[in-house]
Amino acid sequence: MGAAIRRKATPTATAPADAPPFKKILIANRGEIALRVILACKEMGIQTVAVYSEADRNALHVRFADEEVCIGPPPSSKSYLNIPQVIAAAEVTGAEAIHPGYGFLSENAHFVEVCQACGITFIGPSGEIIRKMGNKAQAKATMLEAGVPLMPGSDGLVETVEEALVVAEQIGYPVIVKASAGGGGRGMRIVNNPEELPDLYNTARSEAKNAFGDDGVYMEKYLLEPRHIEVQIMGDLFGNVVHLGERECSIQRRHQKLIEESPSAVLDPALRQRICDTAVRAAKAVGYYNAGTIEFLLDKRGDFFFMEMNTRVQVEHPVTELVTGIDIVKEQIRIAAGQKLSFRQEDVVQKGHAIECRINAEDPFKFTPCPGRITALHFPGGPGIRVDTAMHQDAVIPPHYDSMVAKLIAFGANRTEAIARMRRALDTLVIEGIKTTAPLHRRIMDQPDFIAGTFSTKWLEGYLEELKRDPTGDPR
Repeated sequence: MGAAIRRKATPTATAPADAPPFKKILIANRGEIALRVILACKEMGIQTVAVYSEADRNALHVRFADEEVCIGPPPSSKSYLNIPQVIAAAEVTGAEAIHPGYGFLSENAHFVEVCQACGITFIGPSGEIIRKMGNKAQAKATMLEAGVPLMPGSDGLVETVEEALVVAEQIGYPVIVKASAGGGGRGMRIVNNPEELPDLYNTARSEAKNAFGDDGVYMEKYLLEPRHIEVQIMGDLFGNVVHLGERECSIQRRHQKLIEESPSAVLDPALRQRICDTAVRAAKAVGYYNAGTIEFLLDKRGDFFFMEMNTRVQVEHPVTELVTGIDIVKEQIRIAAGQKLSFRQEDVVQKGHAIECRINAEDPFKFTPCPGRITALHFPGGPGIRVDTAMHQDAVIPPHYDSMVAKLIAFGANRTEAIARMRRALDTLVIEGIKTTAPLHRRIMDQPDFIAGTFSTKWLEGYLEELKRDPTGDPR
């Protein structure tokens, strides 16, 4: 296993009066999401097992778990993505269930099936559901059958340049070529005219093959200034599916989100109801259970189109927790144990407004990674501020994984108060020794377009271009 199991002298706090759904859960992840799951388990009276790579030996999720197992060297392929090592850690510690967090093995259908074969509960949906919704072409076909609005595009995979030219002519330029098995902006190319299409089509296929081992691509109409709206859904094993409202995720760069909020400033009550009801219908169409997110693109006319489904807990789940008062991670655990949802749709009431800034260890202008040691650290507090992090002073951001330092979340009675509290929080955030995106987040909070809520998924890239032309605007 790479290291002996270490058990802490102080066990998890005594279980509450109601028996916990599991006695012991292994968290197959690292960083803030691993710590988030551990804290939820502590409140539920569930013991936890942390797995870690050699690079994370001194990480907080390792410190605060009841047991810890080293599963390999720093590269994720040899540790956090090493299915035999993760399963062995669960078996040797007697963990009944595995929470995958997000990333790594969280949407790996094979891993889910291995867990099942070994008698270990996977805290998430079935492998069949993950496989169906993870393949974008198959997901689109499923949504079409369920009557969920889809972006005009190809009927399945586009196999040749000649076929791509025909599809593009039918749906109209601009179009976007997307990897069927992809995500995170990889294997995507925007095409504005027929002359560009052959080269960009081939580039998308090549990138998809390198990133995902699958060069299948499909095509969609490309919206010029869309909003990215996602709906948090929860389902149980009894067929109950509810939504927890929407999140606005349009402040993003190259399909990577920087700021998320709930509710969206652009949805009126009628449109909110339509988009949330559609998300529930989409989830029911695949028999979905546990936590998941249905993602849509929204155009200026108020029409929305299915984009994809994330079959796991999202990075930005805290904003939904703050406006609904529902602990999504605890609910995931209960559902996996076979319990019914602890609430009905009519019990879900959104109150106030929440905004999340993803603080990454990156140059705030160039977005280049800045791993290293944190030499000084102070996280903000005060009314309405939540910080989800696994960082501490002298912690090291390793170069092997994503560069997230913390999720800074502000909650207020309304959007204006939430923005004001986020400004205050960013002003009192201290992170030294590495560069972070915090200065850029602070500038965004003062931008008129952001304050007015008049932005699209393209807004941030335009703002960054403005900063390049104005040296005094460099967020560093």
